[in-house]
Amino acid sequence: MTRREAREQAFCLLFEQAAGGESMNDILHAATEARDLIPDPFAEEVALGAERQGEKIDKVISENIRGWSLRRLSKVTLALLRLSVYELLFAQDIPASVSINEAVELAKTYGGKDDAPYINGVLASVARQHRKEEFPNPRKEPQGEAEK
Repeated sequence: MTRREAREQAFCLLFEQAAGGESMNDILHAATEARDLIPDPFAEEVALGAERQGEKIDKVISENIRGWSLRRLSKVTLALLRLSVYELLFAQDIPASVSINEAVELAKTYGGKDDAPYINGVLASVARQHRKEEFPNPRKEPQGEAEK
């Protein structure tokens, strides 16, 4: 299974959790028994990690969805944001641009027409805060010749 497919599997698991509210262990157990799903190790790690770090992830999302609340987000958007914010905060070996791009591509497949640009904006904001070395703030004023 490719990393992209594993990420999609993790998204599906997180979507199921957002929709049903069950624990990730229960979802994984039921999926394994009922659907003959063999979770990819990366997908399982991300899904369980996102659940374990849920409070922190939801706090970061809330701080970056100005004018919105978590309850107002679609379950697709919420699951994709949780997946990617987990990667941005806790999977430093994954480049921020990869995590953001993968979420945007999944939003194009599973979300509505406005989801992909919205998710891109929220995740770019998160990346500027938590991955400053990869995502410098574009609003910084360039230094003039005299200031260098």
